[in-house]
Amino acid sequence: MKVYINRILNLKKIKALGFDVDYTLVRYNTKVFEEFTYHAVKEKLVMVKKYPEKVLSLPFDYARAIQGLVIDKKHGNILKLSRFGKVKQAYHGTHHMEFGEMQRIYQQQVIDLGSPEIQSLDTNFSIANGVLYAELVALKDQGAAIPSYETVAHDVKEMIDVVHRDGTLKTEVKNNLKKYIIVDPNLALLLERYKAYDKKLIIITNSDFSYCKTLLDYSITPYLKEHKDWQELFDVVVTFSMKPRFFIERNHFLKVDPETSLMSNYDGKVDAGIFQGGNSYRLQKDLGIDGEEILYLGDHIYGDVVSIKKTCNWRTALVMEPLAEELESLKKSLPISQELSRLMIEKEKIETEIISFYTQEHEHGRKLKRDVLNGLYQKVEEINHNMSEKVVQYQTHFNSYWGELMRAGLEESRFAGQMEKYACIYMEKITDLLQCSPRTYFRPNRRILPHERDFLT
Repeated sequence: MKVYINRILNLKKIKALGFDVDYTLVRYNTKVFEEFTYHAVKEKLVMVKKYPEKVLSLPFDYARAIQGLVIDKKHGNILKLSRFGKVKQAYHGTHHMEFGEMQRIYQQQVIDLGSPEIQSLDTNFSIANGVLYAELVALKDQGAAIPSYETVAHDVKEMIDVVHRDGTLKTEVKNNLKKYIIVDPNLALLLERYKAYDKKLIIITNSDFSYCKTLLDYSITPYLKEHKDWQELFDVVVTFSMKPRFFIERNHFLKVDPETSLMSNYDGKVDAGIFQGGNSYRLQKDLGIDGEEILYLGDHIYGDVVSIKKTCNWRTALVMEPLAEELESLKKSLPISQELSRLMIEKEKIETEIISFYTQEHEHGRKLKRDVLNGLYQKVEEINHNMSEKVVQYQTHFNSYWGELMRAGLEESRFAGQMEKYACIYMEKITDLLQCSPRTYFRPNRRILPHERDFLT
């Protein structure tokens, strides 16, 4: 698959590449992993938070959540926003909200993503969170003894953090690597290729060293040709980095012993070895590299991309696993999309003719030709009916609840807007970079502004 470009990026000038681990260096079987997470969190809610037993029977519907949605904790709604922060689609629990319902609550206001009432679902790790929240809200509305919508949001998020911390998820993955991890031999090829171009390779992950070692021993080491293992390949490894705090705060580094995984205080130079915690400022300073010479690749739109652009001048690449499915859907729906465009052009011409009739009457006193006008309105109605049918057909190619990942109606989705604004490049998986030389000069296509389109027809 291609690498897609938002802004100029010259790989020749990149001296270091930083990588997240989960969903970046290591690809997960997302649906299987999120289903296990979903059921594990349900059990925690019943055991720890004393939710009713019927919670355990809630079904897992993978399609019910996608990246880029937000939870309105006050109203129990899950929202899809445009890039301008307007609500374009919403579900209250599992109930699809019609336009009037959305208008009554949100009144075309811009949703404040910094509000404590809003929770973002920004990664593939958020799928179980979104699905479970929707099912719990629906169960509460049916009369189950479940706390407030806001408490449910906090409880689900807390229990997801618990199953990540207490070993529930990590133990399951470690014991079933083949089930949860997608191995791509091209990953080792990509990393060794960049190493051969004298690029420093860095890992910055929120996972602990022991878990990372298991995953990377499995997915990288067996496929290396020029290095004995992945630890020899990477110059610096930072675990438990606490992103996005790693890019915002000035936390201290601890040194990790790769043999025992034990940590010790460390005041030396952070330019080689395995560490925990720390901060981007110190790492960059000790490596002696300017921020513009570091490219960081990750899957979390906020923790790996937005926070970097807002706090330091590293270059960014977003890894988007759902991109492959989105592109395949766009390909299949292309004939319908083209027909919708043709119908819209036809409709606009007729609407212009109708407006002209009224303008002639209002400004020049010419009597309206009612029979002609009625005929034009009839044509518009026929086109609208035809377009409605086509839109329904078009939507069947995308997520059955939320439609396209990158669009919210005619506008870009919030996720697409953030990606375009903050990610220099984006791709489905990092091995897509194999199609490009490590000296590639990425240049985006010139964006066409609305007023420039007049000169292209």
